[in-house]
Amino acid sequence: MNINPADFRDIDPGERILMGPGPSNVPSRVLQALSAPCIGHLDPYFLSAMDETQKLLRYLFQTENPLTIPISGTGSAGMEASFVNIVEPGDEVAVCVNGVFGTRMSDIVNRIGGRLIKIEGEWGRAIDPEDVRRAVKEHDPEVIAIVHAETSTGARQPLEDISGIAKEKGALFLVDMVTSLGGMEVTVDRTGIDVAYSGTQKCISCPPGLAPITFSKKAMDKIEKRKTPCVSWYLDLSMIKSYWGDERKYHHTAPVNMIFALREALRIIAEEGLESRFKRHMKIHRALVAGIEAMGLSMYVPEAERLPMLNAVTIPDGVDDLFVRKGLLEKYGIEIGGGLGPLGGKIWRVGLMGHSCTSRNVLLFLSALEDVLRSAGFKPAGGALESASEVMAEK
Repeated sequence: MNINPADFRDIDPGERILMGPGPSNVPSRVLQALSAPCIGHLDPYFLSAMDETQKLLRYLFQTENPLTIPISGTGSAGMEASFVNIVEPGDEVAVCVNGVFGTRMSDIVNRIGGRLIKIEGEWGRAIDPEDVRRAVKEHDPEVIAIVHAETSTGARQPLEDISGIAKEKGALFLVDMVTSLGGMEVTVDRTGIDVAYSGTQKCISCPPGLAPITFSKKAMDKIEKRKTPCVSWYLDLSMIKSYWGDERKYHHTAPVNMIFALREALRIIAEEGLESRFKRHMKIHRALVAGIEAMGLSMYVPEAERLPMLNAVTIPDGVDDLFVRKGLLEKYGIEIGGGLGPLGGKIWRVGLMGHSCTSRNVLLFLSALEDVLRSAGFKPAGGALESASEVMAEK
């Protein structure tokens, strides 16, 4: 086969303001770290960077867990690694499902031979702890799993009560933190979480490709006492931990430059400080909501259960979802997300994650949305920018 190299363009997608469910915009410092010279995955310089990355991840997860590392793969690899390492065939696993990602957890449990106990809740609402209590009372689950920040709906899940239920039952508590880590408090040790995983591309504001993960001593004991081998060789933490630990035993070639980038993104988070970062996400979220409601639109999730970094906006009757999202992207370079599953065509998912969570982005988005909505035949009420600005001016 003959090809002409001139037929292939340079990669230049143009600038985007990423305000969808992920990825978020990436700081230039992180991109600079990503473009550092590539070195070997056992080079002493890289081994030092690995140690620093682990230390920074423990700070972000708020944990002392020794096994706190980035899995080589996206957030979905973190999800799969969590389950395949602590679930053996026949183990009962209670999974809370109130959106797409609880559904994916359930799929993984079925695929690896676990006995699924599905605890279903309304999409866009938090799971009721009493539903969990009733379900586990009838069974004997080895694991209770839940999504902290359901990316498909914008619902925030309180964790303390369900952590207590897991502790009473003697079960491992597994939490999906893909969207919440870096944007709101996730106190792994204090909350009693045994396994947590995330992704680099959301509130951490690093390109997609790594999945931060942390395992408690109790979870590691479960791995060490397995009766059957982990069904995934690539994600088998009994081997991966030896590469990230003192042994530096080769398992796979680590994505060196992605780990450089993650280290820099985590360094930026540490410079801002967790408390300041969480307050920024909440304040910018409140400003967005004020503008949305002043415009005459409504939020899909009740106020007490909303995420600050993933905002589900109800699409007005008669407005075409794709027309609006296409207009925002083509005219203003703004990307937002549509609904998934039963919420397709019913909500817009507006992300305020990490480097994308700024007052400038909110004001630009509100102004652009007003313009595109008018083109779609919907007349927004006035005062969106003023209402958002009032919140931003608060001390």
